[in-house]
Amino acid sequence: MCFKARLGSDLREVVFPKEMLEGLFCMAKDNHPREIFFLLRGRVGNGSAYVDELVFPLGTMFGLGFSSFQPHSLPPDPSIIGSLHSHPSGSLKPSTQDMHNIFGVVMVILAYPYNLSSTSAYNKSGKPLRVRIME
Repeated sequence: MCFKARLGSDLREVVFPKEMLEGLFCMAKDNHPREIFFLLRGRVGNGSAYVDELVFPLGTMFGLGFSSFQPHSLPPDPSIIGSLHSHPSGSLKPSTQDMHNIFGVVMVILAYPYNLSSTSAYNKSGKPLRVRIME
């Protein structure tokens, strides 16, 4: 993979399996008003970031208005393409703190009420990306 692609500057979309995204919506609803957080394992190519698996890092905390994990506790893993967290406030926009802490090449936000229309994604530069469900 070329360096530019690894940075995610040519990305146009993030693609999730339908069952995975539906499960994430349920998890966000079950934990509301606490945020949830996962790392996304997958592959990047042809302008798309394909999410294959979720990673729940050891020591992850779900809190009121925050979620956190310890990136130094993770082994190097080039298959981690980004992260996903919820915004119980309903905001689809990343906060300044979100933008300073992007892990990987994409960041996905599930905002209240936790459905496809309240889901957003961004590349490392903050450019919005389309979120697509793969049937």
